[in-house]
Amino acid sequence: MMKAWNKVENFIDSLSEWLGKIGWVIIFYVMAFGLFDVIMRYFFDSPSLWISTTIQYAMVLLACVSGAYALNSGSFVKLDIFYEKFPPKVKAIVDILTFSLTFLYLYVLITKGIEAAQASFMLKQETPTAVPIPLYHLKAIIPFAAFCVLLVAIKKLVIDVRIVLGYHQVDKVENN
Repeated sequence: MMKAWNKVENFIDSLSEWLGKIGWVIIFYVMAFGLFDVIMRYFFDSPSLWISTTIQYAMVLLACVSGAYALNSGSFVKLDIFYEKFPPKVKAIVDILTFSLTFLYLYVLITKGIEAAQASFMLKQETPTAVPIPLYHLKAIIPFAAFCVLLVAIKKLVIDVRIVLGYHQVDKVENN
């Protein structure tokens, strides 16, 4: 049973790392094309019709792909006023209790995201700009990304349950 779960954890870790790498590419795109657009607009008085729209699109994509990576690597900002001082078992219990809120949020995001994506596909929704860019692809990525975050949250839940039951050793690095 543990070998199978280790494979699942490795898959979730690989998926979140892959999404994190996509995030780095998106950041590079936003920086490069944002700089290019500013230079074209202010130095050559020739603004782009499509760059600002694609940067907005890319920022939504970045928010989508970075969620699973950030949760898996412990990069989310936390209110550590009390939590930081808790022993590992108490942290695990708090995390288990807050999982229900995480699950509820992700459930709504996934189900409503699927509905919005289906409607967008049916309408062939595009940006209302000079250069129309399809939006339905982006809306389809949102529930997929939420599902990836849910996978990471479930992985963290299993680890927390194992910590509470005494089956999982907590390293200083892992305890974030």
